[in-house]
Amino acid sequence: MKYTLLLIASLFCFQINAQDAIEYKTPPTAILNLANAKLTPTVSINDKGDWMLIMERSTMPTVEELAQPELRIAGLRINPNNFSPSRSTNAIRLSVKDIKTGKDFSIGGLPTNLKAGNFQWSPNDDKIAFTQTNAENIDLYVIDLNTKKAIKTNQTPLNIVINDLSWLDNNSILYHATVASTKNAPKKMLAPKGPTVQQNMGKVAASATYQDLIKSPYDEQLFEFYTTSQLVKNTNGIETKIGSPQIYGSAIISPDKKYFLVEKIDKPFSYLVPVYSFNSSIVVTDIDGKVLKEIAKLPSGELAPSGYDNVLNAPRGHSWINTLPNTISWIEPLDSGLIKKKVDFHDVAYMQAAPFTATPTMLMKTPMRIGNISSLTENELLFSEYSRVKHQQKLSKFDVVKKEVKNLIDRSTDDAYNDPGTPISASNRFGKNSVKVLANRTVLMRGAGSSSKGDLPFLNSFNIDTKESKTLWRCQEPYYEVVTSILDFDKLNFVTSRQGQNETPNYYLYNGGNTGKQLTNFPDPQPELRGITKEKITYKRKDGVNLAADLYLPKGYSKERDGALPVIMWAYPREFKSSDDAAQIRGSKYTFVRVSWGSPIFWATQGYAVMDNTEFPIVGEGDKQPNDNFIEQLVWNAEAAIKKIADLGVGDSTRVAVGGHSYGAFMTVNLLAHCKLFKAGIARSGAYNRSLTPFGFQNEERTYWQAPELYFKMSPFSYANQIKTPLLMIHGEADNNPGTFPIQSERLYNAIKGHGGTVRFVQLPYESHGYAAKENILHMLWEQNEWLEKYVKGKSIK
Repeated sequence: MKYTLLLIASLFCFQINAQDAIEYKTPPTAILNLANAKLTPTVSINDKGDWMLIMERSTMPTVEELAQPELRIAGLRINPNNFSPSRSTNAIRLSVKDIKTGKDFSIGGLPTNLKAGNFQWSPNDDKIAFTQTNAENIDLYVIDLNTKKAIKTNQTPLNIVINDLSWLDNNSILYHATVASTKNAPKKMLAPKGPTVQQNMGKVAASATYQDLIKSPYDEQLFEFYTTSQLVKNTNGIETKIGSPQIYGSAIISPDKKYFLVEKIDKPFSYLVPVYSFNSSIVVTDIDGKVLKEIAKLPSGELAPSGYDNVLNAPRGHSWINTLPNTISWIEPLDSGLIKKKVDFHDVAYMQAAPFTATPTMLMKTPMRIGNISSLTENELLFSEYSRVKHQQKLSKFDVVKKEVKNLIDRSTDDAYNDPGTPISASNRFGKNSVKVLANRTVLMRGAGSSSKGDLPFLNSFNIDTKESKTLWRCQEPYYEVVTSILDFDKLNFVTSRQGQNETPNYYLYNGGNTGKQLTNFPDPQPELRGITKEKITYKRKDGVNLAADLYLPKGYSKERDGALPVIMWAYPREFKSSDDAAQIRGSKYTFVRVSWGSPIFWATQGYAVMDNTEFPIVGEGDKQPNDNFIEQLVWNAEAAIKKIADLGVGDSTRVAVGGHSYGAFMTVNLLAHCKLFKAGIARSGAYNRSLTPFGFQNEERTYWQAPELYFKMSPFSYANQIKTPLLMIHGEADNNPGTFPIQSERLYNAIKGHGGTVRFVQLPYESHGYAAKENILHMLWEQNEWLEKYVKGKSIK
């Protein structure tokens, strides 16, 4: 009897220890202060370049705020109390700056509890519209820069579940209004009328593993109720209804402001894909909302074939050509949506002008998929083509009159050193954005400027006839500086954001490309980090591929005095088709040292050497796919990184932790399953059993049934019996990312536990794929710190 009671008591104690129900904890003071630091404001500059809007952002919400009612349906997260997205970051303070004088102005008339978003400058740049999120409704406010006052202009509450707002002219704003009160929302019956049934009658419907989908007829009712809206034109506070209420995917005004291009969501609603892939109709209406022409009926995206360059066998990409008054363009596949089908051309583009009765005009056929069509001039368009499988991208100019195609850029998407940048757009004569073509037939290109010295962003001119490129401006060491907006294309007046390792990011004005004049003086939000050193280190792995990482060392660290430190290595794998491209240096050693909630740099304050952005390339050249030897390459990357930090004398190779988020968590657990290089691991919000993502994942397009051995080998769940290194797993209870369902962590935890491994699983309430609530983030940091202190920071193993 005594033995039995002792056994029961022992089992009871074990159960308590194995499933701790603890209250929220906070990390050490240094980490706590950094996590609680005030966010640096964001800015928006009007096209004239005479006014700057300064927006102070809200800090972390509380768990109680995150726990407010939320609908998770059709890939959306909806606040059922006010017809808005349930998770968004808002501005809590606003001010404006006169760029010419440098004087700051407060704004009168703002709501007391300001939660502003969806900012839009008026066409003449003297007004700013924004939405105000209230507990029970969404309002529209307009700031008049002449009076420095904000005025509420809507009569009917807004519905911004899917769409936001846009200016029609200097006095009129388009938005979507609610058509019912939340009190009339469908009520859920205690007992359903019947079971939920799905069926497929022989059609191929290979779908990714999306979350927050419609799951029942009641979900369908909720989706329809909360997404149905009335398109409204508001002119100086007077509302005019346009058309009838419906579920709008979008409603875009034509450049001449005479028509709307509308995507209307149709029934039946899908249970397999999110709203942006639902059945829909593309129609053109007049300015009053009367349907003039149905352009296309689009089937559900659940019928799209699997494979990353495959597309739905239907028209796509309907949009206005912004340099023409009222002409629509779109794309159609010529291969039934199957990229491996042997045809000369895989896509074709068409256009059709008002009154939309003539036969559509064919523009160009392309050997790769068309990504998008951009406006250049009245008679010229830019076409982008891509192959995700081949990591290839092309940019071509098309002359609509001459029917001539000129290739401008053809490059590997992995080749950062030869990335020419992206063409910059500006508001044209219709008030629509199009690529700005200067008198000398050049466009301005903005790029990251990757080089052997790291990223040094640039502003180049590019001639669309001769393809000649000239550097107009480039970031100078020891700064990281990027062009944020062009104020005058001809005079080359532009604004940049500049930062240094110990210099807070601020904005600068360049006139004619000359030395920048400082526009803002934002303070250092995390002064506790000053003194921590940052260095971009480079090294090779065993097959000769060059690698790099950002190395952070504690303030006042001395190798001679302090010796080799415990190390935390943070990484995220990336696939490449070329070893040379994988070896290129990415990122900058001159960025301002700061931390956000998910950063490992916190631990530089706790006596660790931190390797952040540790490169983990997975290379597959020629006919080989990168994932064919995924595990081996992971281990090569880890071995090389550990050897480098040990050779530098700053890191102890026997006291290294590895961690990552999402695909980085997947990497982490694989490393613990297949090597003994690490003392501990931290895996946040990952997917560990690839049979649960059977139609492809990350950049792997082969399905589980095409490559079952690959799926098994790449799944760390398959090797849970080998995971003996202490592993801390963290996952958001409401993860919304495709593939990373919380059950992935739950099942892996059970598998490791079942084989006697050392593992701890922390599920954060109400959190999505990225974490938000203050209590959850501080507790996460506490968990990570406790794990590192316990399993990594002990004495080295001799």
